[in-house]
Amino acid sequence: MTVDYEMLAQTLRALTEGETDQVALMATLACEIHHSDARFDWTGFYRVTEPGLMKIGPYQGGHGCLVIPFSRGVCGAAARTAQTQIVADVEAFEGHIACSSSTRSELVIPVRDATGLVIGVLDIDSDRPNAFTTADARALEAILAEIFGHDPAT
Repeated sequence: MTVDYEMLAQTLRALTEGETDQVALMATLACEIHHSDARFDWTGFYRVTEPGLMKIGPYQGGHGCLVIPFSRGVCGAAARTAQTQIVADVEAFEGHIACSSSTRSELVIPVRDATGLVIGVLDIDSDRPNAFTTADARALEAILAEIFGHDPAT
């Protein structure tokens, strides 16, 4: 099954219209994104709670790591650099944090608020190697930008 990102974006627009609470938005996105594709084994957010540190936010799937510093793992790299990370093989990513032994590949996208500040990351894990494409990343980046109010041109 491949995600129909246009349909997913329309669904998320309808579900989140008028909502401004970041945690409520994250919960809705985690649920809808997780159930949109069989490749997505764990889908959730890590929220920036203090400088250089994220804590687990709304998610779907098994247990996740509770705390991730910017200095560690794929999520930390995405938050630290404010750049999307596509990791085809997590075993080959130096410093990967194994929150789940079943994870084989990962897609992590920074989440920015309307001012452009990174407020967290969207983390999607797959139990399949090389599960994510640049097209997945771009479509999800656009959804996050729309929902959280960040214009990527700024």
